[in-house]
Amino acid sequence: MIFKEEFKTRLTDIGKDNKIKNKALLQMLEDIGGYHSDAVGYGANDTPKNKLTWILLDWKLKVINRPKYGQTLEVHTWARGGNRFFTYRDYEIYDEYRNICAIATSKWTLINIEKGKMERITDDIVNAYTIEEKEVFPGERLEKPVIPKEFSNEIEYTVIRKDIDINKHMHNLYYLDLAYEALPEDVYNNRPYDNVRIMYKKEIKLGDTVICKYSNENDRHTVVITDKEENLHAIIEMK
Repeated sequence: MIFKEEFKTRLTDIGKDNKIKNKALLQMLEDIGGYHSDAVGYGANDTPKNKLTWILLDWKLKVINRPKYGQTLEVHTWARGGNRFFTYRDYEIYDEYRNICAIATSKWTLINIEKGKMERITDDIVNAYTIEEKEVFPGERLEKPVIPKEFSNEIEYTVIRKDIDINKHMHNLYYLDLAYEALPEDVYNNRPYDNVRIMYKKEIKLGDTVICKYSNENDRHTVVITDKEENLHAIIEMK
């Protein structure tokens, strides 16, 4: 089942040259995924009943034609399978002229909120979403990004209340904000980057202090987020 929704770019969505920011694109993708889950009985309002919530493990976004302020976009999403413990969701974003603006894929796992553990994705759940075989990145898999050996910039950040989501973790989109803060000024000023990858390893909670370390290798800008003991929280790549 391909699920569709319209979004209009807002003032808060735009950055340089009145064009939409990567964070705003990811917000639309997150929202439509939520709406799809609402429609099939596994959304946020269903969590108190079924004790299940979806947790994001990975993003991969490619911007092809960056929309500007005021445009109406049609976003498509669908579940495309996985295994008993994780599933993939793909996306396409079109403008009002049916031109493709961006494509993305993501990886999710299901958590039982009472047990605090991963839940098996049953046939009933798979059938509710009606799996599609279509892939926006045909044949590619979300392999773990390579952690650079050397870093040229570093910041420290302590998580505050505004960062926390409904799962009592730092919201997944705020990892991109942290990555931007770690960029050197010249790299930051060259944004937006049209290829973004975010891999989540370990949740960040209220009051945690994290270290964000930046590296540039072969024009790939990588920010690695760890705790003070260098345990990995996330890897963000931009190009």
